[in-house]
Amino acid sequence: MDHWLEGRVIEKRQWTDKLFTLRIDAPMDTFKPGQFARVALDIDGERIARPYSCVNTPDAPYLEIYYNTVENGPLTTALLSVGVGDSIWVARTASGFFTLDEVPDAENLWMISSGTGLGVFICLLKTEAAWRRFDNIRLIHAVRQAQELSYRDEIAAIKTAHPGHFDYIPFVSRESLPDALEGRIPQAIEDGRLEARAGLRFDPDSAQVMICGNMDMIRDTSTALNARGLRRNRRREPGHITTEKYW
Repeated sequence: MDHWLEGRVIEKRQWTDKLFTLRIDAPMDTFKPGQFARVALDIDGERIARPYSCVNTPDAPYLEIYYNTVENGPLTTALLSVGVGDSIWVARTASGFFTLDEVPDAENLWMISSGTGLGVFICLLKTEAAWRRFDNIRLIHAVRQAQELSYRDEIAAIKTAHPGHFDYIPFVSRESLPDALEGRIPQAIEDGRLEARAGLRFDPDSAQVMICGNMDMIRDTSTALNARGLRRNRRREPGHITTEKYW
C-alpha cells in the first residue's frame, strides 16, 4: 500500500498575507481527532513534507489544514502558488497523541493555543467526546495582530451550540482589541487576569490543560501552571498539562 496519496485542493482560504487554510480531497485512513496529517509537494526533485493538524473531524469528506507561511520555508513558500484543482501529496495515515483519550477526566478543560495551534482545537471542539467529558471548556488563542484571529465564525457557532459551557478568550500582543486580553498568556496566568476573564481557576483538582503552539509559549505557560500545582501529563504518571509542539 502506498504511503502517499495524491490529493487535490478543493478550497483555499487566505486569512492574512501569511495565514491560509487548505481543504484537500484525499482518501486518508480514518484518524482520531487531535492527530496530524503529513502534507507534501515535490520541489526540485525532492518530496518535502510537513505535519499539520487536521482541522476537520474524521467524518468530513476532506482534509483541512491551517498553516503559516514561514520565511524561507520550502514547503509553505511553494504552497503560496498552489490553488484549487492542483494536486498535493497527503500521507495515508495520520499520527500523534494530542487526543482527548490521552487527557484525564476533569470538570474543566482549558485549550490554550498560539498562532496556527488553534486548528487542532477547532477539530476537538466539534466532537461529542469533548462535551461529554468536560463540563466547561475555555479556548484561548494568542496572536500578534487582530487580523490573525481566524475561525471566528466557527468559534461563534460552537459557543451558540454549548451555551454556558464554553467561552473563547483571544490574546492580541501588538495592538488593542476590545474583547481581547493584552500581553502574553503566561503573564495573564501569573497575575490572575486569565482566570478572572474565564470564570474558572487553574485548580489541580478540577482542571486539565491542553497547549498547542510555539515552543516559547508552551514552555512559559507550562512553567506558570507548574507554579499553580499543575504538572505534565504522562501515560505512566497522569497529570494536568498535555502539549503539542509545532516548531
